[in-house]
Amino acid sequence: MSLLVVGLSHRSAPVSVLERAALTVDAQARLGHDTVAAEPAAEAAVLATCNRIELYADVDKFHAGVAELSTLLALHSGVSLEELTPYLYVHYEDRAVHHLFSVACGLDSMVVGEGQILGQIKDSLARAQELHTAGRLLNDLFQQALRVGKRAHSETGIDRAGQSLVTFGLEQLAGREPVHAWAKGKRALVIGAGSMSSLAAATLARSGVDEVVVANRTLARAERLAAILTEGGTGVLARAVPMAEVAGELTRADVAVSCTGATGLVLTAADVEAALAGRTGASVTGHDAEGCADDDCVIAPSGGTPEAVGTLDTPGTVEALAPDAGGCPVGRVGDETAYEQHAALVENSPAVGGGPVRAGRVAAAVAPVARSAALYLLDLAMPRDIDAAAHRLTGVRLVDIESLADASADAPMAADVDAVRTIVSDEVAAFGAAQRAAHITPTVVALRTMAADVVSGEIARLDGRLPGLGDKERAEITQTVRRVVDKLLHAPTVRVKQLASEPGGAGYADALRTLFDLDPETVAAVSRADLLSNAGGQLNQLHENDEPKRGRA
Repeated sequence: MSLLVVGLSHRSAPVSVLERAALTVDAQARLGHDTVAAEPAAEAAVLATCNRIELYADVDKFHAGVAELSTLLALHSGVSLEELTPYLYVHYEDRAVHHLFSVACGLDSMVVGEGQILGQIKDSLARAQELHTAGRLLNDLFQQALRVGKRAHSETGIDRAGQSLVTFGLEQLAGREPVHAWAKGKRALVIGAGSMSSLAAATLARSGVDEVVVANRTLARAERLAAILTEGGTGVLARAVPMAEVAGELTRADVAVSCTGATGLVLTAADVEAALAGRTGASVTGHDAEGCADDDCVIAPSGGTPEAVGTLDTPGTVEALAPDAGGCPVGRVGDETAYEQHAALVENSPAVGGGPVRAGRVAAAVAPVARSAALYLLDLAMPRDIDAAAHRLTGVRLVDIESLADASADAPMAADVDAVRTIVSDEVAAFGAAQRAAHITPTVVALRTMAADVVSGEIARLDGRLPGLGDKERAEITQTVRRVVDKLLHAPTVRVKQLASEPGGAGYADALRTLFDLDPETVAAVSRADLLSNAGGQLNQLHENDEPKRGRA
């Protein structure tokens, strides 16, 4: 049997495809069961996060395994195989191990170095164990991946390169302003009470928001999270509300974070528009590019002359005309995003002396001022919770998985990434050697069992021939014969384990079984007993790892 992984992620597929292929927890369970029921696979585990869906399996045939796993992924995701295939990647044996270890270290994450993936790998293994779809290979693999990920974070500075997706998303909302400064005094609404939403709520509380409101379909979970936040020592006011009150809370919130398991939209563009109208009492859907009653509008001031807004080169203009709660809903001089929001960066705007507006020109001319929005939205769900059309509403700043993927592509790589890659390579080699050595262990045990049976048989024969043999003499003879057998077997068994641990060493187990005419059933019985013992130990180890690194807030 050999390890095979088939999957898709933010690196291989657009967010629109990932969104459609997203699996619910029940779908993941069905996928695991159907995989082990398929002919090529003996074990299966599903790793599904907001930006990856991967199916790991122990298969006996490569091509049949790829075909079966791809078909099952398409079937359970609801995306046709023909459409899904161009975005699938396949890793086999050592490459599959290398892939999971890289994922565990955060090297394959949207935000390189983030540690939250460790918790997701742990949850994936726990589900596979609960469903009895994980056997010896996947137990060993996922447990070792957790250890490799922890080693990478403890021995290198990969944490400096990475952060949680929540923190990265909040940084994108804050723009050029530090998150703590941006969050101070704001009211936050968190929709969902799962691990990602809980991390978002905790991060917002530590960042200095005044209030966190948690909304969840199961109110008890929202109340539990609110209680934890209240007792966390941050001084934040936290309360829980049912999902039915989200609309009302959105009218009072400054920032909303959503990450639920819903298959449809939680907030439509109409919901967001209604929330904005509810807080301002005015329409927020449009902004006239031909003219604006606000003399400070950077796009089309009513006066139509540069003097109405000052000039970009005049010192002190930015502070005087920075966006505030009133006036133009798009923004004023100093708000670079206002130009972008006016669709194609309206050409010949009188705000810049009749010339075309260019973001680069504005960036060079004005001080770094973050965009002022009436409502900040962070959507961390896959599929999305918040309608992408909401970003077109005036006064709304929306960051979702797709925009995070674009932003992370430009993030600088830490020097420690190379050190982590070295760790991954070393651990892959060690894991492969251990697996190959473990493959021959049942054969070696069967050989020693056969030798012990031969010794016992010969001693019994000796008793028949020498019935008057004393107990002391009999014990000495028995011990001598056993020592002879052990010495004869010691060097060959040690050497065969060494050879088997090397690449291409799988054939030594077969050779040993053939040379000594070992009973295949005896070898299989040793393997089953070892598997049961190993599974119990792995389960205990998993409980000991209940506090994996889940990212830095």
